[in-house]
Amino acid sequence: MKLINPSTGVALATVEPTSLAETDAAIERSRGAFDRWRDVSPGDRARLLRRFAAVVEDHIEELAQLEVRNSGHTIGNARWEAGNVRDVLNYYSGAPERLSGRQIPVAGGLDVTFFEPLGVVGVIAPWNFPMPIAAWGFVPAIAAGNTVVLKPAEVTPLTAIRLAELALEAGLPEHVFQVLPGQGSVVGQRFVTHPDVRKVCFTGSTEVGKSIMSGCADQVKRVTLELGGKSANIVFADADLAKAATSAPAGVFDNAGQDCCARSRILVQAGVYDRFLELLEPAVKAFRCEDPALESAQMGPLITAAQRDVVESYVDGADTAFTGSCPSGDGFWYPPTVLLAGSRDERHWREEIFGPVVSVLPFTDEADAIRLANDTEYGLSGSLWTRDVGRAIRVARAVETGTLSVNSHSSVRYWTPFGGAKQSGLGRELGPDALHAFTDVKNVFISTTED
Repeated sequence: MKLINPSTGVALATVEPTSLAETDAAIERSRGAFDRWRDVSPGDRARLLRRFAAVVEDHIEELAQLEVRNSGHTIGNARWEAGNVRDVLNYYSGAPERLSGRQIPVAGGLDVTFFEPLGVVGVIAPWNFPMPIAAWGFVPAIAAGNTVVLKPAEVTPLTAIRLAELALEAGLPEHVFQVLPGQGSVVGQRFVTHPDVRKVCFTGSTEVGKSIMSGCADQVKRVTLELGGKSANIVFADADLAKAATSAPAGVFDNAGQDCCARSRILVQAGVYDRFLELLEPAVKAFRCEDPALESAQMGPLITAAQRDVVESYVDGADTAFTGSCPSGDGFWYPPTVLLAGSRDERHWREEIFGPVVSVLPFTDEADAIRLANDTEYGLSGSLWTRDVGRAIRVARAVETGTLSVNSHSSVRYWTPFGGAKQSGLGRELGPDALHAFTDVKNVFISTTED
């Protein structure tokens, strides 16, 4: 597989794809390692995860620079992403010693529960956030006593490959965590069909997620799915309009809009609609799309030329309010773009674009805002802006989404749950309960009655 630097369009590296036979062999090694890894004491497993976190900390800059070249992420974002892997490792290093069951009162004996690891877990990571999303799957799985085979996206495998090397450097036993670069139709599909893979974690498009879920059903195989999004950013008339407008570009254009949580639909109450657009325009034009290696960069290029063509297809013929700027020449650049939605039926309003494009539509009142926000098959994240605490609670409860922020665009904290509603996914990642998604609850009854 030839990898291309999105900022230059120039070949960066070549990675040999994993074949079907090699995938089977890796799964077999992972299955063999599971029998040993599950028996590692909780304290020792915790120490290995802390050591892994320390090794990642020592390589933050290396990992970040690698991501800038492979994915076109800004250096600031890439450092955060590498740091998030470290933080997730540290957080779940406390889990093995706290993964405790319960004692349940029963007659005639003692009843206790155990959280038993599943076995081999297959993680299929996307290209938009290669490091953190991979870690959200493989770290809690390993902490719970499972072994992991990870398939990174075809176009962005370099940081995942390096993380596997750092895991061995930290002392994780061989084959507990393996990275298999390759095609989804080969490696990812084998995760779905191989009987020794007991769970699949997938982040990507809703279409592919449905296919994976359907395939896993044949073996009653567990799945966690984090899929598409078309999140709403709801701005009420009583909000701090200046703050809502100046923060909106980062809420949608971060990572060039290649984010399932991007607030790509802005709903503005009609009475302040014109004023909001007046405040939004200078914020968009000031958003710095430039060489992602620069410390000042807020946005880099799109991942591929094909993705740029997809984004452009949504903008062609649409009512463009204004755009920002981007570099010209080589690289897969596209400027931050604001479109006006004449109705909720327009394609750019309804479909996930996965690029630096946001659509704006007015609403009348609270009920109208909720109706428009929920008028989508997706439900991953979202924001609402208001000074009214009661309204904030009412609307937050009414919007059908897995994660929502009030007067903020924050979606992800590694110590709180993350996941989608409706066709944005199934299950939750991160937070204190993520380990339970990688275990089975075993109930054991011990009779105390005399014969």
